[in-house]
Amino acid sequence: MIVVKVGGSQGVDLDAVCADVASLVKEGRQLILVHGGSHQTNEVAEKLGHPPQFVTSPSGYTSRRTDRRTLEIFEMVYCGQINKGVVEQLQQHSVNAIGLSGIDGRIWEGVRKKAIRVVQDGKTLIVRDDYTGIVERVNTDLLQPLLNAGYLPVLTPPAISYEGEAINVDGDRAAGATAIAFGAEVLLLLSNVPGLLRDFPDEGSLIQHVPAGEIDAAAEFAEGRMRMKILGAREALEGGVGCVILGDARVEQPVRRTLEGQGTVIGD
Repeated sequence: MIVVKVGGSQGVDLDAVCADVASLVKEGRQLILVHGGSHQTNEVAEKLGHPPQFVTSPSGYTSRRTDRRTLEIFEMVYCGQINKGVVEQLQQHSVNAIGLSGIDGRIWEGVRKKAIRVVQDGKTLIVRDDYTGIVERVNTDLLQPLLNAGYLPVLTPPAISYEGEAINVDGDRAAGATAIAFGAEVLLLLSNVPGLLRDFPDEGSLIQHVPAGEIDAAAEFAEGRMRMKILGAREALEGGVGCVILGDARVEQPVRRTLEGQGTVIGD
């Protein structure tokens, strides 16, 4: 099993990702595709008069501030425009893809955080009206029969809380939880950079290998969203995933290249 997560940042080539995924599926590789959509969500939110806000936790992780209106916009773009666009592309490559959010069938389930701590102007504040959480359960009983029947699941946040509320979850960590649940041999995290950079944004400073025991040290080089990818990689390895590779989604055959180790290989 391969779990591929492709980010939604500007520059990502979804056409190339879909073409590559389709070719692997046709070769008989079992695969689940997870996608994001942050850039398009930001653009839509601006046009709708509800511009995106981002918050930083005391530990340095940046995430989207998700009030109810933001969640609605998030669902519109992730679950609608992007998810169905990816499914359409895969269908054009003769792959019977099925697009689902983490809400559907409680594919991704977890606790909605009662409050989040954020740092603003040097002060730590408590925010309570936020719809965010962490994936704790993956509904393999729903996904495995789809895979067995020849469907390619295309998954996207949000997830669902135990109380039935939609919650924004980090896509990289959700992909990691999915890889753990299926005992995946490899988790690929593709974005608009070639991997973890020692001197961001210098792409010539790519770190090609991070042993499992050195993830925390390597995280010191992570900037912005890369910090969450490193966290997702660590969780996946701790959960039994064989290997995590951070790769470039801007190139031709991005999935195959990453599987070949072109990027940052995390694990022993």
